[in-house]
Amino acid sequence: MIRWLIFGLLHKNFVHNQAIRSNPHNSKQVRPVIASPGLPSFLVQCLAALKRQTSSFRPPSNRTSSLGWLFSPTPAALGFAIRTTAAALLALVIAMWLELDDPQWAPMTVWIVAQGSRGESMSKSRWRLVGTVLGVLSAITLVAAFPQQPLLFLACLSLWLGLCCTLATLVHNFRSYALVLAGYTCVIIAMGSLNEPENVFLIAMSRASYILLGITCEAIMGSLFAHNLATTARRTIRSKLGTALGSVTKAVAGILEGQEHAISRSRALFTPLLSINDQIEFSEVEMGPHGHEGDHARAALSAVSTLLSRGLGMAVRLKSLTNEQDAFQETSKKAQHLFESAADRLETDEDVETLIEDLRLLRAECRQYIVDALTKELELDLPSQDPQIVALLDQRILHNALDDLIAELEGALREFISSHKPLPGDHFHFRLQSHRDWREAFYNGIRASVALFTASLIWLVTAWPAGLGFITFVGVVCGLFGTRENPVLATTNFFKGSLWAAGVSGILVFVFMPTPADWEMLVAILAVPMFIGGLAARNTSTALQSAAYTLLLPNLTHPSNHIRWDEVSWWNSTLATVLAFGMAVMMFRLILPFDSASERWRMRRTMVQDMRTIAISEPIPKPHDWTTRNIDRFARVIRHAGPTPSPTIEGYLQGTLATMTIGLNVIRLRNVSARNQIPESAQKAIQPLLMRLSRTPGHYVHAARSARNATALLRQIEAREANLSTRVELTRAIACLIVISHELNANTVFLDSTRPFKVTVG
Repeated sequence: MIRWLIFGLLHKNFVHNQAIRSNPHNSKQVRPVIASPGLPSFLVQCLAALKRQTSSFRPPSNRTSSLGWLFSPTPAALGFAIRTTAAALLALVIAMWLELDDPQWAPMTVWIVAQGSRGESMSKSRWRLVGTVLGVLSAITLVAAFPQQPLLFLACLSLWLGLCCTLATLVHNFRSYALVLAGYTCVIIAMGSLNEPENVFLIAMSRASYILLGITCEAIMGSLFAHNLATTARRTIRSKLGTALGSVTKAVAGILEGQEHAISRSRALFTPLLSINDQIEFSEVEMGPHGHEGDHARAALSAVSTLLSRGLGMAVRLKSLTNEQDAFQETSKKAQHLFESAADRLETDEDVETLIEDLRLLRAECRQYIVDALTKELELDLPSQDPQIVALLDQRILHNALDDLIAELEGALREFISSHKPLPGDHFHFRLQSHRDWREAFYNGIRASVALFTASLIWLVTAWPAGLGFITFVGVVCGLFGTRENPVLATTNFFKGSLWAAGVSGILVFVFMPTPADWEMLVAILAVPMFIGGLAARNTSTALQSAAYTLLLPNLTHPSNHIRWDEVSWWNSTLATVLAFGMAVMMFRLILPFDSASERWRMRRTMVQDMRTIAISEPIPKPHDWTTRNIDRFARVIRHAGPTPSPTIEGYLQGTLATMTIGLNVIRLRNVSARNQIPESAQKAIQPLLMRLSRTPGHYVHAARSARNATALLRQIEAREANLSTRVELTRAIACLIVISHELNANTVFLDSTRPFKVTVG
């Protein structure tokens, strides 16, 4: 269909372009945008030919090929492409109607802020406004502060961009985008005002008006495609949390059953949990500021993550203790059944409440078995080393761990209900922590600063007429990708998209753009290439290329009321833009290039340091803070692992989980000790372990030995203790010590962060 439309347009425009080329003075023509009473006759002929060809036209038979996103798009991709193309063209037409000097910035803004969901678009639009204000203020300040000092001005501009990239690396989601936007908006305004610095305020207001216009058009068009946002957002949160709960409960059921690969399968669940956390923020925007459903959703997600970690600790206890006991086997099977059926009992709140009640009954049963075991120990009156006493204590430890496991699921289910059900008078707040790599942030700032200053020196030395545009787009690319964990891969794909934009814009500028004298034809010309870019944006393999394509297409075609690009103008602008993208790719490869091995080593050192800190820090850290930070680290390792993870990557995944498990049990052990319900002798037995954990910079062999010694001492103290509640607390402490000692022994090489970690095969 498209080929016949293009054929007709080519036939009509070929003669017209020959006339333009024969008279250079007509290469830039005054063509005010006016209303058209109807479609031109040649376009009607094209549509008639298109209709005749429709019956014989067939898309490629292989719809699952690499072009499947184009010939058989999903409904979501189709809707995104239609609404974003319409919003971009609406913004362009309004900008031209208002006689703005650079109307292409309005559709560029639309494509930048457009996202797959309304929550994402709304969040990005808000933070874009914040970033724009910061960029405008910084640009005006820099231009005013360094008159007639180009080198000093460009140096400070580079430092500002580097500072923005550094700070943006330390935050997440669109807060990071707002900071980098402040950096490259400053570059755009500052470069645009160098030739007329006295008008920097007017230029800044002009750029801000384009951005505001683009955001408004995207919001209007997006609202037409969105209905019942709050209800849909609550339904989305319920669905995503239900999926996470169902997956994790099944993984824990497999661990309780003793399945061989249950732990390795459960590791794959951590990355989806992080993506759900990002989506909760966007759904929260869609629901509005009146409730705290998003906070409850994050609390539920944290409980799910902790549940999975408790399941891994349970696996350690099942391996380390005597679990061939009828009482525990019975309760374990009941727990397996409840965990297995949890995914099917999340459809309605009534089903969830019934599940919570079943879990409460099973917890009561676990506690009853603990009391029965204690009573039997008192009746036997045997030494603590006797096999029967050891077996009874192991039974109590396992039932206590199972009780905690069920309690974690119960808490997750309660937060799950609150996440989609507004509560009157609710003031609950909950935030998740993430990993921060300060060295990575510093590196990102250096890369951006050096790249922009190098581009500025090239312009100063060569006096390149298109150099200001070159510097501008170097700053834009460095801002957009300077905060990526692996910017080389991202900028390479972005560079490919810029080449596509250059090729398509060349066809549009040379063939189509000289023809239209009214906005209807301009919209018809730009709609198809923009629509294709929108489809590509929703396809994972082409998303980055599409981001560059849709961003640059309006800029390279340069639609305007009073001029049309000629060949020389188009070539100069396009060459500067493409070279800017190529230089950014080169600078990311040459200046402090990303090294996944170095990043993993830094992350391992930080993780081990955090583990040492929580052994003595006051106040005692919260379990969910420790869990979410380590899940973020775990997800980073997976993202950089590639399609076939090496044995070293597998070792990192195992070591990260082990460190998280150790830290959680250290926190629980400290909480038991802080309640002051265990004897002073037990407190003294635990302290050497905590001190060794906090002071040992390398090997943790001595810490593991301290954990084993503390376990043995607490077993003896527990056997002599007469107070039943104290014995229950001692049982909790022993359960934590068992996991700590096991994981310290099994991961001594990984925990030695003073040396690189490598796993040798064979």
